[in-house]
Amino acid sequence: MTATTSLSPSLARQIIQSLGGSGTPPEYGLEHFSVGLAPYLDVIDDEYLNGYIKDGGANFKMVIGIYGGGKTHFLYCLRDRAWQHGYAVSYVSLKSSGESPFYALELVYKAIVANIGATPHGDAQPNHERGIRAFLKNWYGERIAHYQRKGMSVDRSRQSVAEDIQQVESPNLSFRNAIRHALDAYHNDRQETFDTICQWLQGEGFDSKTLRTYGITQKIDRTTAFQMIRSLGQIIRALEYQGLVVLLDEAERIPSLSTRNREQHLSNLREIIDECGQSSFEGMLLVYAVPDENFLQGRTQIYEALTQRLNTVFSTLNPTGVKIMLERTVNDHISFLQTVGERLAEIYCVAYTTSLDSFLVKETVAMVAEWAEEQRFSDEGYKRLFVQNMIKALHYLRLQGKQPSIADLA
Repeated sequence: MTATTSLSPSLARQIIQSLGGSGTPPEYGLEHFSVGLAPYLDVIDDEYLNGYIKDGGANFKMVIGIYGGGKTHFLYCLRDRAWQHGYAVSYVSLKSSGESPFYALELVYKAIVANIGATPHGDAQPNHERGIRAFLKNWYGERIAHYQRKGMSVDRSRQSVAEDIQQVESPNLSFRNAIRHALDAYHNDRQETFDTICQWLQGEGFDSKTLRTYGITQKIDRTTAFQMIRSLGQIIRALEYQGLVVLLDEAERIPSLSTRNREQHLSNLREIIDECGQSSFEGMLLVYAVPDENFLQGRTQIYEALTQRLNTVFSTLNPTGVKIMLERTVNDHISFLQTVGERLAEIYCVAYTTSLDSFLVKETVAMVAEWAEEQRFSDEGYKRLFVQNMIKALHYLRLQGKQPSIADLA
């Protein structure tokens, strides 16, 4: 078997290493082996990215899938769609015991700003740099290039960008002033000023005396976190992106939190959902991925309020539904796994510049798919188990020249 997938050996190797090791999806190249997500992604594309959000609306979705069930994969695919439409995107892996627990929204804001990125004009691949510093620098460079494409000289392009900077608006004066002064400092090669303001934008301290010089008077803390997330979205649109897509990926089970932190977590979630229904959150799509809905089980008022807000299910026939149930994207599990396995085999051949016997690949894929499907109700997602063992089986095929047994993969 010889692979025909149009991708570079280096990217193919990254895909194989990521899937064969931890079983987690690579950050790039998912389009080469994604199966079954297109109907849902197309609806989000048509209904939201190319419509409601672009026109200034806001929306919240909650993705539900067990560990290893494809949550991160889905979010990465959605990220790629958003980039293609000209959105700024921030993917955040939430860690309740780490630097970005959802119950501490000021830390979530910091994580959003630290991971924001966009795709440059006319570039098929995103700029891999992340964070508000790189984001502002890239915006500036893109604006210069924009005017040069229109035939302007370098000096005239710089003058036009300087004028654009002064037109950036936001209802939050501190945020507006920060963006304006940061871009102006970058424009005029004042690196120290640029760094100082970016530190504030990143939520890394508040030197009132210095920042007041630039019209920045607010701290970024627990009391202002919602306002700052809202302001970030407004600034993104002011910078002429289509909007802001925030992808929040829960890395831990929520019930492990203390009672106090769990209550604050739920309160923050309810407020975000409500904010997405307000005009002040315009141009923002927030997607929150969780392994299950157990954290919504309770009898207090906040549990009931959240359950009411999250009781509709998204589908191709109901795009306004809130919950995206990933397991419903797969109808025939065996067929789904076999298709994934065949694509992984093609990627594997590119990665190792080799060919594999087509009959042996087909038989091996079928064997591993049937085994993985039998594990479907275990704690670990059967999709992750499948890709990890499929990669292991492909190694065996290449090195031994014969089909492995399930025992060989243990």
